Amino acid sequence: MNYWLMKSEPEAYSIVDLQQQSQTIWDGVRNYQARNFLRQMEEGDLAFFYHSNTNFPGIAGLMRVVKKDIADPSQFEPESKYYDPKSTSESPRWQTVVVEFIETFSNPILLSILKEKFSDEDLMLVRQGNRLSVMPVPEAVALKILAMKSHSLNNS
Repeated sequence: MNYWLMKSEPEAYSIVDLQQQSQTIWDGVRNYQARNFLRQMEEGDLAFFYHSNTNFPGIAGLMRVVKKDIADPSQFEPESKYYDPKSTSESPRWQTVVVEFIETFSNPILLSILKEKFSDEDLMLVRQGNRLSVMPVPEAVALKILAMKSHSLNNS
């Protein structure tokens, strides 16, 4: 099993939205490196749901990849802001996954805490200038994050 971190602005789509829907397609990713990470995902992989572009950015919960290698449908919709006229159903440029809700963390693990606990070599998220919306999380780091969640170290 692999671990990932996937960002969303809570105003656009939050962990609460995922919890209410149970599952969602993770559409709208239009960065090639992030897309390539989506292509590497396997069913059963776990992903941290990260709320970005908010007063207190951080990991809000956990989700699981339940379906992989999905052509992002928004690339084919001319009215979508994610429309890609160069993409065709025969040769889609943008793939994604379907994720399911696992849990909301009682206290989000804030970016400020993640920066204290992990180096930029440990966790891609804390690298200066990193704006990727999808990224891998090494297993050792993921296990530490899960321990932080369960021991409420994120507020210490």
